[in-house]
Amino acid sequence: MVWKLRKRLLKFMARFMPGYRIRCMMLKMAGYRIGRNVFIGEELIIKDELEDRRMVAIGDRVAIADRVTLVVSSHPNFSRIREVMGEVHEPINIGDDAWIGTGVIVFPGVRIGKGAVVGAGSVVTSDVPDSTIVVGNPARTLRIIDLPGGETPSKKTVRLRSTRSGKQGI
Repeated sequence: MVWKLRKRLLKFMARFMPGYRIRCMMLKMAGYRIGRNVFIGEELIIKDELEDRRMVAIGDRVAIADRVTLVVSSHPNFSRIREVMGEVHEPINIGDDAWIGTGVIVFPGVRIGKGAVVGAGSVVTSDVPDSTIVVGNPARTLRIIDLPGGETPSKKTVRLRSTRSGKQGI
């Protein structure tokens, strides 16, 4: 009972905390595996059961934009449909160096590979391979990218272009 209350409070407070480091720390305290140098934007929603622990694993150097939803558990609550449909309850794994855009929804059981990019507003219903850009609803492969150091060579390469702010973008 104490764990459930603690987890609920930590998840709620982490959603609106200023500073991504504080959000990461609070989510770790709530039982999620979060790697080093991870950026988590505001209003991350993790839909799971309060007794769950370690059902979300986020690798190193991952960037998760604002208003992303990670669905670990889903069921129709008190509806009679629950007898027929059952419950979906599977972990989500996000690999090192992944980038998840604003408003993305990730379904239960999905693995997002190393260096993968999920475009803003995408709905991820199945695994995303390493070094792949996916977009849309449902998310589909846009292209494969080469990571620095040649970790995952491919035939199609994404070239980075300068944005107005002077930072690199896709």
